[in-house]
Amino acid sequence: MKKFTILLLLLCTFTLVKSQQLSLGADLFNRYIWRGLDLGGKSPSIQPYASVIFGNDTHALSVGTWGAFSVAGTSNEEVDLYLNYSYKSMVNIMVTDYFFPGLNQGARDKYFEWNSDSTGHVLEATASFAGTENFPFTALFAMNFYGNDARKANGDLFMSKYIEIGYKKKISDIDLNVFAGAALDNPDTDAGETGYYLNENAGIINLGVKLAKTVTITDKFSLPMQCSLSTNPGLGKIYIAMGISF
Repeated sequence: MKKFTILLLLLCTFTLVKSQQLSLGADLFNRYIWRGLDLGGKSPSIQPYASVIFGNDTHALSVGTWGAFSVAGTSNEEVDLYLNYSYKSMVNIMVTDYFFPGLNQGARDKYFEWNSDSTGHVLEATASFAGTENFPFTALFAMNFYGNDARKANGDLFMSKYIEIGYKKKISDIDLNVFAGAALDNPDTDAGETGYYLNENAGIINLGVKLAKTVTITDKFSLPMQCSLSTNPGLGKIYIAMGISF
């Protein structure tokens, strides 16, 4: 698995040289909310990203990185790498390497530690459908398959699974997205098990609505922005997250 990270880094370097399609930017959110969990330490989060893309409008392959950094330094950093295949910008198959510097101690905090019992990396595979104009429904299935996933009482990985469905609609100049996400694993709490998403049983952990629009500032500059209201029924939490992209 160590070779996987090195391969992604090499692919990033190679495609930076060869590709004409580059993406670079950052988002600024008041809170970092991910699948019903507050990962931002209750402070604003800067989330930079960069990717290189090659292919065409039908078939595209991208290699990229994404991160999250608390403005107040109240939470751990996140540095991810990913490899994504896209078909007509509608169907996506992706593998993501999640890593959280400073979250763990010892070997789990070492980036190039890939032993299955001591790595801090989490590898996740996802398949998603972005919907179409005639079929405005979205779907996502994600599963961890290696690394620092939640473990069962016998030491085996849960291979934690998450599913999300949504409905999208454009109203005037605002994009509306209503979504519901669920953790699919059912931990044995009597044996001391806890799910990867801090869930004690299978069920909905991410329910909400998101609004997004692009505000035109000048002829050459516009500001994408979004706002979401979501809740995690399993944890009894509610969040509002506002973000801008630049």
